[in-house]
Amino acid sequence: MQNYLAKLIFNINIENGSDVSQFDEQVRLVSSTNLENAFHKARTIGKQEEETFLNTQNNPVHWKFIDVIDVYPLDTLKDGEQVFSLTHEKEDTHSFINYIRQKAMAIQTKNLTFA
Repeated sequence: MQNYLAKLIFNINIENGSDVSQFDEQVRLVSSTNLENAFHKARTIGKQEEETFLNTQNNPVHWKFIDVIDVYPLDTLKDGEQVFSLTHEKEDTHSFINYIRQKAMAIQTKNLTFA
């Protein structure tokens, strides 16, 4: 098994909130046999992290997984451990989501055998 760092992007939507979209960028540790499997495992982690809850103003908050945009080989850390997170605020939600999906497609076409 090898350890990898995978960068995941989430879209955070708050109902009755501002028109600015928030995006959370997380770097996760993933243990896998190869880069392709690390990518798929990171996607599974992202999908499992999607959730909806009420904030302190009783507004629904939706965390939606967008995709994995980077996967890097690494030496040793704990499996599934979050090692980095960054929240983005963007007015053009559609363009940012398209950017994330293009980055994920680039990983698939350049580095993985399933493209």
